Amino acid sequence: MNFHILTLFPEMVMNGLNTSIIGRAVAKGLLTIEAVNIRDYAFNKHQSVDDYPYGGGAGMLMQAEPVFLAYKAVEEGILNRKAEEKEKAEEKEKTKEKEKDVVTGEAAEETAEEILEHHENDKPLRVVYLSPQGDTFSQKMAQDLAREEDLILLCGHYEGIDERVLEEIVTDYVSIGDYVLTGGELPAMVMVDTISRLVPGVLHNDVSAEFESFQDNLLEYPQYSRPEEWHGKKVPEVLLSGHHANIEKWRRQQSIIRTKERRPDLLEKCELTEKERRMLEELY
Repeated sequence: MNFHILTLFPEMVMNGLNTSIIGRAVAKGLLTIEAVNIRDYAFNKHQSVDDYPYGGGAGMLMQAEPVFLAYKAVEEGILNRKAEEKEKAEEKEKTKEKEKDVVTGEAAEETAEEILEHHENDKPLRVVYLSPQGDTFSQKMAQDLAREEDLILLCGHYEGIDERVLEEIVTDYVSIGDYVLTGGELPAMVMVDTISRLVPGVLHNDVSAEFESFQDNLLEYPQYSRPEEWHGKKVPEVLLSGHHANIEKWRRQQSIIRTKERRPDLLEKCELTEKERRMLEELY
């Protein structure tokens, strides 16, 4: 997956994302992350990208043109990359066409055809503007965005961005919470981290991404490690039993109980069995 972050502070973004799991995934080629400096597309010698808003008001506003030019540069780069991939796929198709007598030829031709079809059906680019006015970011949203091959994240600053360029390029408005930040860089980093974990191969154990908090609108169950007893507190016996079915049942119950206690709003969206509902009624 390829992330393209339009920002006034590329060092802030890259320094934060080039570490830990995300940094290792980039090194392995599972992800690419580029931070595009919007100031590089300013049309004045001081590389300023802000101006006073029409109608007055406090603060400055990011101008439309530098943002638009930065976006177009990223768009051009993506289209050029896809054109090269398509050309390579076509070359592969031609080569395999000449090798029809080879036993493995048919399978290879199908692979090339799939690549060609993939690029013929390319969807419009998703451009996310990080804004407190957007839909609240969620695990479900992350799962949706993780299906994209390329994702552009636009970071605002000052009092925001000229509305006209937002209307022209933005497809999604996203907020990470009901509070105001200095800019969109931290929300962009949060989104990259969350979405990246859903990309196959990024986590050492891909199964772990399926059982974390917010999957199925449930919080994650309690977890324990060695020693078996610490400060007088023991690991639940069921986890030491080796009985996988009982362990999974216990974990599911604990997830439901924890969600009820800490995030009852999520529980309203969760599909519970009749037995699980009775369990909650008995407990609460």
